[in-house]
Amino acid sequence: MSNNLIILSVNNQIATVTLNRSEKLNALNFSMFLAIDRVIKKIKKDKNIRAVILKANGNDFCTGLDVASVMKQPIQVFKLLFKWLPGNQNLAQRVTLGWQSLSIPVIAQIQGRCWGGGMQIALGADYRIARKDCSFAIMEARWGLCPDMGASVQLAKLMPYDQALWLTTHAEPISAQQALEQNLISFITDDLDGQTNILLEQIIQKSPDTIAAVKRLYQTSHQSNNRRILARETCNQIKLLLNENTKKVIKANKKKQQAEFSPRSHW
Repeated sequence: MSNNLIILSVNNQIATVTLNRSEKLNALNFSMFLAIDRVIKKIKKDKNIRAVILKANGNDFCTGLDVASVMKQPIQVFKLLFKWLPGNQNLAQRVTLGWQSLSIPVIAQIQGRCWGGGMQIALGADYRIARKDCSFAIMEARWGLCPDMGASVQLAKLMPYDQALWLTTHAEPISAQQALEQNLISFITDDLDGQTNILLEQIIQKSPDTIAAVKRLYQTSHQSNNRRILARETCNQIKLLLNENTKKVIKANKKKQQAEFSPRSHW
């Protein structure tokens, strides 16, 4: 299965999902969101698949949202954020948390830059294997926004409160070593395929039902009120998109200046 931007292949019960927009540093356009969502649903229906490898072509895993592409059609922002009920996952959140809906392990292979939406997608995986030269960032705060792709659900499982707060407000890249120390990635390696194969060998030796049961067990034991978090993510992002200070940040960034902020709104 392929739409050129996202490629799905299945070999020996292992699904490989590849981001394939390397000429744009794998930055996410609206079509990629749709394709990732479809791929997750397709994998979910195939009970023969034992594990997923999530990777990217090119030098970078993903540099985040292709803002220029998405903003050419503002209706796409609405489609990314729309949900029927506040606690439901919208399209932007499904491309992160959809991997957690699978009853099989998902292994992200990360090289180069893993920024913004790219990092949030990687956080949806169960294991993250990174090359030593990787950098990681959640960068929405640079534009006066907040993470809105389900990252807050995953960060609550992985990091202490102060570190998650710092990561998202700091909005600057950190190294692979820093990411490892902050529990954002599982392994650092010079051989992504080799380390992945070590994990896969262990997974394939176990009963697929055991793997599924264990994944669901630990999801439950680490679960917070996900519906409330997802509703708050989307509510905050919509409020920020309409916020005067957000507009000032965007304008200042375009001019490479420091914004002069108005008093804080009520939160």
